[in-house]
Amino acid sequence: MTKKEIDPVTREIIKNFLYSAADTMAVTVVRTARSAVVKDGMDFSTAIFNADGQQVSQGLTLPFHMGAMQPALEGVFAAFDKDDIKPGDIFANNDPYEGASHLPDIFLFKPVFVNDTLIGYTCCIAHQTDIGGRVAGGNACDSTEIYQEGLRIPAIKLYDEGVLNKAVWRILEKAVRVPDKVLGDVMSQVAALHQGEKDLLQLVDEYGIEDLKDYMVDIIDYTERLTRAEIKALPNGTWDFTDYIDGDGINPDPIAIKVKITIDEDEMEVDFTGTSPQAEGSINPNFAFTKSCVYSVVKCLTNPTTQANSGFFRPINVIAPPGCFVNPQHPGAVAARGLGGFRITHALFGAMAKALPDKVPAAWGGGEVGVSFGGYFPDGKGFVFLEFNNDGPRGGGPHMDGADGAAAPITNMANTPIESIEAEQPLLITQYGLVPDTAGPGKFRGGLGIIREYELLAEKAQIQIRSDRTKFLPYGAQGGSPGSRTYSIMNPDTDKKVLPSKFLTSMKKGEVYRLIQAGAGGYGDPLERDPDAVVADATQGKVTLDHAKEAYGVVLKSNPLSVDKDATEKLRAEMLKTRGPLSLDPEIVVAES
Repeated sequence: MTKKEIDPVTREIIKNFLYSAADTMAVTVVRTARSAVVKDGMDFSTAIFNADGQQVSQGLTLPFHMGAMQPALEGVFAAFDKDDIKPGDIFANNDPYEGASHLPDIFLFKPVFVNDTLIGYTCCIAHQTDIGGRVAGGNACDSTEIYQEGLRIPAIKLYDEGVLNKAVWRILEKAVRVPDKVLGDVMSQVAALHQGEKDLLQLVDEYGIEDLKDYMVDIIDYTERLTRAEIKALPNGTWDFTDYIDGDGINPDPIAIKVKITIDEDEMEVDFTGTSPQAEGSINPNFAFTKSCVYSVVKCLTNPTTQANSGFFRPINVIAPPGCFVNPQHPGAVAARGLGGFRITHALFGAMAKALPDKVPAAWGGGEVGVSFGGYFPDGKGFVFLEFNNDGPRGGGPHMDGADGAAAPITNMANTPIESIEAEQPLLITQYGLVPDTAGPGKFRGGLGIIREYELLAEKAQIQIRSDRTKFLPYGAQGGSPGSRTYSIMNPDTDKKVLPSKFLTSMKKGEVYRLIQAGAGGYGDPLERDPDAVVADATQGKVTLDHAKEAYGVVLKSNPLSVDKDATEKLRAEMLKTRGPLSLDPEIVVAES
């Protein structure tokens, strides 16, 4: 088939079928997974690749994984010759230095054959509850080299021509603390791969081998053309921004993520030169993940119907000097790299807020906190609870307030339901809700921060927290104010102790850990906020009367709640006279101690 013979209607049918097939794989995972982090938190992704290892479609799962799967498959290609790839094989890879992301993420790939002809690959990546290593959950910020972080699986065959590699399976079983959950989730991934293979073979039956191969290539090329058109519609120019991480959990010095974005016609260059050196702790994002973060941000700024495939990646060039924070070198630790990814995307959105002030919202808050509890029951059986508190607030935007309790725009993840936690883990959730006055003020305010409180019911456990924004607040935009800071508090109602943003410590039965996530930044001048919107927030308990007055210049009367119009007009006039000029560009504000 030549380019002239490509039928656009047929291309659209096959493209949507492949997208649906990847989604069906995702549904398979949700229905069969064992762990909360996968089935409830949705920390996994699915995709389909062509025979050349180019990504053709991704399911509606985690945008952070957009560009992370292809490098992991390239790691398989580097380890296995074409003659070694056979029907019935399933390859595994979790090695960040062979194309994977971090050790808890196990990538599985299944080549799909018709007789002896390779059609493509199905892929499923899932974050495992545990991967061994020195700390339960595999996300400790204070690990200093990858060897401390758990079981490292180079590109290897999990199944060889349909036969399970029992040696690999036994090693995985013995390396982790909760083998029932880990092995169950891996089998869930395998089931998803088989489902994707079934759907791909259905396309072969309908369109034939060669035509399907040609259309898969054309779908990727077509996506490239669409992406280039989207980039060309953006303004030409160069914009930069720097955001910061509090520290790596070992060194208290902040980590600067400096980015410069250049748009030239239909191409985009993203340059991280000037970013801090790689951290001693494990929050470094490897370069494959860094690029994936870039792609996810660009996806948010372009047409949502454009496919997430290899064609989308081609017009975007990412530069990061080896050895910098976003391109760490072996044996650097990377297990907690998700936090670094969040801050990368914040820096990218900060730069693009200058280019697209009427489109890019203020920084979201929270959403980057990793919580893990690990310990043992009296009978010696281990327990591990892992969740990423992703229901962080959205930043205020050009037309509306930031959503309370919604996932960050570069994730589709969710918090674990309280009922699921308490049914499966020795934990009691004593508080879960929104925190008043934590939203960044603006014409359109940011979302409220979330409080989540855990009481330990087991005799003892180790708790590991990966959080941030205790020093550098989520930025506001177009004159909006920053959001609030993050707090980690142990035993808040008894022997209160405020902890740093990253820590590893032990807990005893009855002790309580309280997490208060950062609120999101506001958008626009807070003194332009509709007073009736302030009344609505106060009615719902989201804003106190004092905060309404201090942040928005709105004087509220109680019983019933209403605006004191004369007092509000007078106060706002006084505030306009005494305050300094508002910055329209996003700015990083350091929290008060």
